[in-house]
Amino acid sequence: MIIGTVVLNVIAMIVIFVLEYNNVKTLGNLSLNEKLWASFFQGITPRTAGFNTVDYGGMEESSILFTMILMFIGAGSVSTGGGIKLTTFVILITSVLSFFRKKEEIVLFQRTIKMSTVTRALAIAVASQILILAAVFILMLTENFSFIQLLFETISAFGTVGLTMGITAQLSAFGKCIIMFVMFCGLIGPLTLVFSLARPAKQKIKYPSEDVFTG
Repeated sequence: MIIGTVVLNVIAMIVIFVLEYNNVKTLGNLSLNEKLWASFFQGITPRTAGFNTVDYGGMEESSILFTMILMFIGAGSVSTGGGIKLTTFVILITSVLSFFRKKEEIVLFQRTIKMSTVTRALAIAVASQILILAAVFILMLTENFSFIQLLFETISAFGTVGLTMGITAQLSAFGKCIIMFVMFCGLIGPLTLVFSLARPAKQKIKYPSEDVFTG
């Protein structure tokens, strides 16, 4: 996880630096040294504390999208941060690369990843996406803000980040409740919430396997 954190932080720093280099509303008027430090800080904080040294309302849309990706990934596993967690993201990326390379086993740092772990990572990612999209859909029906603003607010809540494009205080009471629910799910994890409410069912019958065409 340490290697993944370092790699992701470096990538995030470079992306923010390149995208916001000439933006006078964010990094454009800063010195080169200040731009590097601001890019480094803004590359880390969307996955952790949620502090900001630049105005997100003035950032490029590409930077906003990249920030949402970072917030969705979130912090490390067993941390108090939200998101799908860095380990989940790394397992998913490794699984995709293994599939394209036609490898039967998923190997990460000379260790074979169990299929049950891959399935859990996939379930976490899909459940999280469904939760976010459902919340954004409801907010679009009740709030008078753009899709990007509502999506940013929702993903920020899911990642328990606290970043905003300046619309939090203007949300309706119902909209704030939706955001709080998403934040609660992001904190404890969508799968944890589902497993705590669902009753385990014992499978008494085992059916034959079947190859299904996908894609």
